[in-house]
Amino acid sequence: MRQPSQSTTFTCLTVGTLLLLFVSGFACSGERSQVQFLSIGTGGTGGIYYPLGGAIASLLSSNDQEHTYTAEVTGGSVENITRIANGQIDLGFAIGTSIAEAFSKNGNPDSTPELRIIAPLYPNVAHVLVRDGSGVMSVADLGGKAVSVGAAGSGTEQFARHLLAAYALDYESIDERYLSFSESSAALRDGAIDGAIFSVGYPAAAVLEATTNAAVTLLPVSGEPVERLRALYPFYTDTEIPVGTYAGLETNIATVAVMNWMVGLESLDPTSVTSLLDVLREHRESLIRVNKIAAQIDLASMEDAPILLHPAAKNWLETNR
Repeated sequence: MRQPSQSTTFTCLTVGTLLLLFVSGFACSGERSQVQFLSIGTGGTGGIYYPLGGAIASLLSSNDQEHTYTAEVTGGSVENITRIANGQIDLGFAIGTSIAEAFSKNGNPDSTPELRIIAPLYPNVAHVLVRDGSGVMSVADLGGKAVSVGAAGSGTEQFARHLLAAYALDYESIDERYLSFSESSAALRDGAIDGAIFSVGYPAAAVLEATTNAAVTLLPVSGEPVERLRALYPFYTDTEIPVGTYAGLETNIATVAVMNWMVGLESLDPTSVTSLLDVLREHRESLIRVNKIAAQIDLASMEDAPILLHPAAKNWLETNR
């Protein structure tokens, strides 16, 4: 029987190889097409949300074969929740106060009852800084003073309203200024304001700058006003800013904190939820290298979530107790 020539054999092998590569390539392309792209709303580039969110997005993309994640610069908590509700992003960082208000149906036409807790992050701690020589010895003395309450609509501004009310103050009784963290620090240094309210994890860069470059004092938040605050908003907890956290801080400062969370809608893919929680547990050291505040992430704190947990988060918590 006539044997095929070498050239014929080579041609058949070549065609077969090309066909195999084509089919394999098509299969791989099909697999890639199944990967979904998800967005994580964070905050401004100068805060903690964005760099931490970027690190989480990178780790998630490496560990979740079904999704690719990107971190987006946003205006923070309120914007993130709004964009999640509108379907513009999939997950977001947000402070507990903003989450609770967005979730509540009571008198809130823009409520998002489908919002769910995906994972805990770190606590935002109340910092009340006042300029030395301002005559302010306690939060109650801020009446009639120029006070930065944070950027308009931010989590800090929401907290400022709560804090002032606990001390029988409001925006009618102060000269409120809507300044970012860095602007507040500069205004304290320049004597343009008497005080500034920050809701942020510690050590906070803006507070470090203010305590280093300006004559300022960090006020305690404690006593009966805190009891009134917690009666209205039970998600606030007692905490302290440890001695040595900032320049000149020679004693622990009593204050209050509220947790930051990652949130999404109940319809969010359960795979994303479990992947996120696994990343936070298994890649803790990597996140701490990005920002030391990641050391304060405690997954057990999901038990104290201000709203409902995502079903996949609830299942993860029950399995990993």
